[in-house]
Formats: sequence, structure tokens, C-alpha cells
Amino acid sequence: MFDFRSDTVTQPTPAMRQAMANAVVGDDVYGDDPSVNRLEALAAEMLGFDAAIFTSSGTQANLLALMGHCERGDEYICGQQAHNYKYEGGGAAVLGSVQPQPLANQADGSLELAAIKGAIKPDDHHFAKTRLISLENTIGGVVLPQSYLAEAQTLAFDHRLKIHLDGARLANAAVAQQCDMAQIAQYFDSVSVCLSKGLCAPVGSLLLGDEALIAKARRWRKVLGGGMRQAGILAAAGELALTTQVARLQEDHQHATYLAEQLQSIDELSIDMTLVQTNMVFAKPAASLDIQGLVKRLAEQGVIISGGSQLRFVTHKDIDANGVDKLVQGIKAFLS
Repeated sequence: MFDFRSDTVTQPTPAMRQAMANAVVGDDVYGDDPSVNRLEALAAEMLGFDAAIFTSSGTQANLLALMGHCERGDEYICGQQAHNYKYEGGGAAVLGSVQPQPLANQADGSLELAAIKGAIKPDDHHFAKTRLISLENTIGGVVLPQSYLAEAQTLAFDHRLKIHLDGARLANAAVAQQCDMAQIAQYFDSVSVCLSKGLCAPVGSLLLGDEALIAKARRWRKVLGGGMRQAGILAAAGELALTTQVARLQEDHQHATYLAEQLQSIDELSIDMTLVQTNMVFAKPAASLDIQGLVKRLAEQGVIISGGSQLRFVTHKDIDANGVDKLVQGIKAFLS
């Protein structure tokens, strides 16, 4: 079975399963779980932050950041396609009373700096208080340039705003740019990192920031029901995600490029190769293509994809070149 829907479907490695079985644990709500403490300290050191907190999901990590930086009636600026705006249930507004101010994402996933500046509210009681800029890297598999991040950081500083990175696939961005994750994280006041996508851990994300932010996030995590007690069983896999799986992402990127190149030979699919930078391939199908029929036929052959007006294929640890070939051959056979 080859599942191209997302890198969230990755299975933990044998080493992770063994580490989870042998993990030394304690009550993390009391701060007594040595495996969680070790993971948080490792992540903070790797990414250059004072502190980190282990969370159940990327959604929770982002929500803790938004609620940590903003108070009721405050506002954060983000992209229309930002995960923490579009795909996380409106949590900031529903649970934090924090207003999102979404802006159009550019073709490369960035937010136009002039648009960000124009969206910052005046210090006037008629308006929500703009407190935070939130960016995402990668977004749609596309990497935000370091030069852009530096400019966004300067804009935030000049307007006394904080800046957060939804780094769900931060490791992919770092591998694609041949740099350390810390070199990307340096431009942000807080960063979330997902361990359960391409890094293969079964559960968990991290939020990183200064000690004050993480202390506030720890309180909000408890309020949100995120205290996980003997969470070291999960943290043990997360530690291996950071120490053994980052460099391996290059294989996923190579498989995505190979897939995109093969799909280019199919007239019914349109591929923009400039957007194939990490482990995602987007294909625009012809109007005549029976998407649901294709999804069903591929599933019968052991290949799982998501159907829609735009097809997204995601490569990961459990997809190899044989899986890519099987997908491409299945699509060609269906069309013939």
C-alpha cells in the first residue's frame, strides 16, 4: 500500500517503537517526565530558543503560540492559506478570542510585506490590537527564502509586533535550503515544529520560544486539556525524529521531484515544477478527468490519493521509487 495523501500517514520506525517501549517516564504535568524534559531541552538547543513545550499536535502548538502572544481582543496577521487560519477550526477566535487578519498568499506562499504593513491597525479603541505576524514554512511545499524572513522580522520589530512561524515542515525547509533549522528559526519569536509528519514520530509537536512564552503556553496547554501525564512514551519517538530523520527528508524531496517529472508526461495533468521544492507535488487535472473514478481505481491497486479540484501528492518515508512508479502507471492505465 502506497499512501500519497499526506506525510502524516508515516509509520514510526522500528527504532522509535523500541525507544517507546523502553522509555523512562514520569508525570509530565508535574514536570517529572525525564523523556519529555530531554526532548524539550534538545529541541530548544537545536533551534536556538530558551525553552520548548511538547504538545499533542501542531494545531495545539500553534494555538498555544497565538494565545501566548495575544490577549482577548487582539489580532494576528496571517495568510489566507495559513494552516492556523484555514485548517485549525478557528481555534484562536473560538478559544482565545483572538481575531485573525488573513491576507492573500503570494504565488510563493509569502505575504506581501506592504500588505502586512497596511493591515496593522492604528492604536485606536475602534480596532483590535495587532500583536503578531504568523508565517508558515513550508507552505504548499514551497520554501520561504531566508531574505524574506529577515525582512519580515525587521517589519515586525519596527512595528513592535511578535512574529511566529508555523514550522510544521520546518525540517523540510531546512533540508531544501541545506541549512540548520536554527538558521530559519532565528527570525522568529516562536516556532512550532511537527514531529509526526515527515519526521515519522507517531504523535506530537513542539512549541519553542522564550521562557515567559513557554510558561504561558504550559498554562494554556493545561486549560485546553493537553496535559498528557506519562508522555515520555511519545517523547522518546520525538527525540529520534529530531536526531535521525531530518537528513533523510532529502530522499522524500528526490522522490517528489521524480514524481513531478513523470507526471509531466501526462497531458491531463498540469504541473508547475517551480513549486516542487520539497515533498509535495500539486497537479491541476483537466476538466474531463474523472477524479473520483481515478481515486477508486488507484485504491483497488493499493495506491491511495486524495481527490479534488487540485491533486496533491505527498512523499514520505513509506513512499519509495517503486511507489512513485506504481502511482504514475496507475494513472496512465486509468486514462488509457
